[in-house]
Amino acid sequence: VQLQASGGGLVQDGGSLRLSCAASGIISRLYDMAWYRQAPGQERDLVASITKSIITSYADSVKGRFTISRDNAKNTVFLQMNGLKPEDTAVYYCKASILGMKDYWGQGTEVTVSS
Repeated sequence: VQLQASGGGLVQDGGSLRLSCAASGIISRLYDMAWYRQAPGQERDLVASITKSIITSYADSVKGRFTISRDNAKNTVFLQMNGLKPEDTAVYYCKASILGMKDYWGQGTEVTVSS
């Protein structure tokens, strides 16, 4: 099983990025998917999640700016990030989870927002 995260980079305050997480080795449509982020010296926090039933939820800090979506045909989950702020700077990780089984994590993609 592999989750390949991509799309990170350096962007200015107010800019946008679109993260992708491509899954292989699992049928991702059966999994709940989520994006987490971890800033230096901080814990890894949940940013957004999307269930296999396409129910989404967001951390308060990103509501109205970030959108999580999935393309089951491509086994991929996306995180569209608009209105980026310096405090969004972190390594972003995707996770696949299914009840009763282990979680799978991607390797992370770094997002840096300059002020």
